[in-house]
Amino acid sequence: MGFLDILLGRTKPVAPDLDQLFALPSAALTLEAAAGFTPTGGGAVCFATVEGSAFEQTHREVQALLDADADRSGPPVELHQDEYGYSWLVSRRTPDQLPQLVNDLHAVNSSMEVNGFGPQLLCSLAAFEDERGRGLALVYLYKRGTFYPFAPLPGSGQRRDSALELQVKAALANDLRIEQDLSRWFPVWGAPGL
Repeated sequence: MGFLDILLGRTKPVAPDLDQLFALPSAALTLEAAAGFTPTGGGAVCFATVEGSAFEQTHREVQALLDADADRSGPPVELHQDEYGYSWLVSRRTPDQLPQLVNDLHAVNSSMEVNGFGPQLLCSLAAFEDERGRGLALVYLYKRGTFYPFAPLPGSGQRRDSALELQVKAALANDLRIEQDLSRWFPVWGAPGL
C-alpha cells in the first residue's frame, strides 16, 4: 500500500486464507459445549456460476482428487445450482468426519483457486444441528477470510434466528476469525448441504 492510498483512506483487501478452514474441528467442540450443535457431515463451496471446458476440467480434477478417499461412501462432490444462479459443490460425510469434510472444502477451494477461478469463489460452509433439529451453518467468506454463523429458522419463509447467530458469534470468538461487520452476514437460503 502506497502513501497516496493511506492519505485517501484506501485499504488493501484481506487475502483469502484457506487454512482458516482447519480451525473448524476445534470450533465444533466449542460449539457443541456452548450451544449443543454437532456437525451433520454436510458442507459446500459456493461460487459464481462458471461455464466452459476449463471449469469442467477443474470439476473433474476435484472429483478425481476426492474419489481417492477410501473413507468416502457415495459421490465425492455434487454440483448444484441454486435459485439465485450460484453454483455449489457439495460434499457429504458422516457427522463424525468433520476433519475430512474440512479437507474436502479446502481441496475444492484450492483447486478452483489454482485453476484461475479464485475471483468466482464466494463462500464455504459446514452444517450443524442441535437435538431439537435446528440448523446452523458456519460460513467462511472467501474474499474476507472470516467466518459467520447462519441460523435459518425452520418452516416456510426466509427468517433467521439472529439471537442464536449472536450467541454463536460470542461462543466462537476465540476459535475462529469472526466477521465483525454484521452487514456481511449474508443469508445463504436453501444452500445445499445445510
